[in-house]
Amino acid sequence: MPSTLKRQTIQKRDKDFVNEVMDLGSKIFPREDMATLRACLQCGTCTGSCPSGRRTAWRIRQIFLKTIIGLREEALSSDDLWNCTTCYTCQERCPRKVRSTDIVRVLRNMAVKEGHMRPEHAKVCEIFFKYGHAVPINDDVKAIRKRLALSELPPTVHTYPEALKEVLVLVDDKGFRALVEKKGS
Repeated sequence: MPSTLKRQTIQKRDKDFVNEVMDLGSKIFPREDMATLRACLQCGTCTGSCPSGRRTAWRIRQIFLKTIIGLREEALSSDDLWNCTTCYTCQERCPRKVRSTDIVRVLRNMAVKEGHMRPEHAKVCEIFFKYGHAVPINDDVKAIRKRLALSELPPTVHTYPEALKEVLVLVDDKGFRALVEKKGS
């Protein structure tokens, strides 16, 4: 019995989307690394080796295909974009040397700028703004650190609370807090 495939009409395609991803990514990573996105041939090595893919619907190659063919809104609004743990397994195993994890990070930045942020991520950001860490140190963590012969507090804003002001200057200067607050409203 033949399988029934749903045909989806592509109504709005952004032909410059892939170039925009590469241009934005080139501000952080080497241009040639971002250009590897075009080398993706949908072999599935990334998906097959992904630890998140074993537990979630994360299919990095689908995000890349949407990006390459210009389905901007579908790529950036996809909840799947946030399933990547940035472990770099896909990137290390890719036979075409696609800089997968780095490209996902660029796509996430674009997604946030365009208003696609999960409420859970906004909450983590609020914690970061308050404490200078996404995961504040509590008494249990302090006890574990002490058992490991570490200082109870890491050499971060926990040890140097005055540094939080500097962190927040950077957060505000780059407009990150405004992006998060926009999402929360």
